[in-house]
Amino acid sequence: MIKRKELVQSLNKEFRIDSFGRDSAFSRFVPMVYEPVGFDWKSEFTTSFTTYFNGLMLEGAEVVNQVFLAVFPTDDVLATFISKANAGDLLFMHHPLVMECGDPKGEWGRGFVPIPKDWIAGMKEKNLSVYTCHAPMDYHKELGTSVAIARELHVNIEEWIIGDEHGEIGIIGSISSISTQRLIQKLESTFDIPYVDFEGKDHQAIEKVAIIPGCGDKVEWMKQAEAKGVQAYISGEIHCHIDNEYGNRRFQEMMKYVDETSMSLIGVSHAASEYLVKKTLIKEWFEREFSIEPILIPQSKWWL
Repeated sequence: MIKRKELVQSLNKEFRIDSFGRDSAFSRFVPMVYEPVGFDWKSEFTTSFTTYFNGLMLEGAEVVNQVFLAVFPTDDVLATFISKANAGDLLFMHHPLVMECGDPKGEWGRGFVPIPKDWIAGMKEKNLSVYTCHAPMDYHKELGTSVAIARELHVNIEEWIIGDEHGEIGIIGSISSISTQRLIQKLESTFDIPYVDFEGKDHQAIEKVAIIPGCGDKVEWMKQAEAKGVQAYISGEIHCHIDNEYGNRRFQEMMKYVDETSMSLIGVSHAASEYLVKKTLIKEWFEREFSIEPILIPQSKWWL
């Protein structure tokens, strides 16, 4: 049992929510998806969240008995949280919105999708809390999305790439020699996914990899990694399968690059690539800092 205020302060401090500033992505995407449907997100979410677009999003009862960990607010995740949680319990996610990036073997996605108002009302009725942390977690060098993947794959981190004023989000490192096919099998097992998205070359001995969780489907990032001798580029997305003009343009750009790259390009799904940190490093953080055994809520479908 923890006071909500104490828990939120600890999370804010760990992830530097205030000093990090506004989340560059969700400060655009939250208004973009809610305003067209007439949802008053500014009054429904906390003042802190509508300032930074990270941190405490919904404020429940003052005492937290249980913490739940998830990545996207999908219908199945929210249904599980509401049914299992008691007043004051907290759901800690990476995204405040669902992101449908598309299924490489199925339907293309819609991009960012709002949380239906009934789910938000349901969480408020039960006096539950929701906390999200996006960019500050991606940049975190101890509890970040990239670090979690590197640890699970036993990658020796050599350098960080793809950065700005906040730091870097990508990792380049060495790995025990492994073939492309064996690496794919290892990724499918690690991320508990039915298949990967694959393009590029098939190697017999990969010893240098790049790790970029989430939307790594940027050709300029791939070229940067390849120039540093990377043989396998591991990301959440290697293709943008969002069904709009932006997605189609990005997909065509990627397909032109596929013909020229020497790398194995492997996508494990946006959601699964960012869920791994929750079930490993973040879970361990709660156990260590608050002696809480968080409840994990995996999605029923990773390729959305």
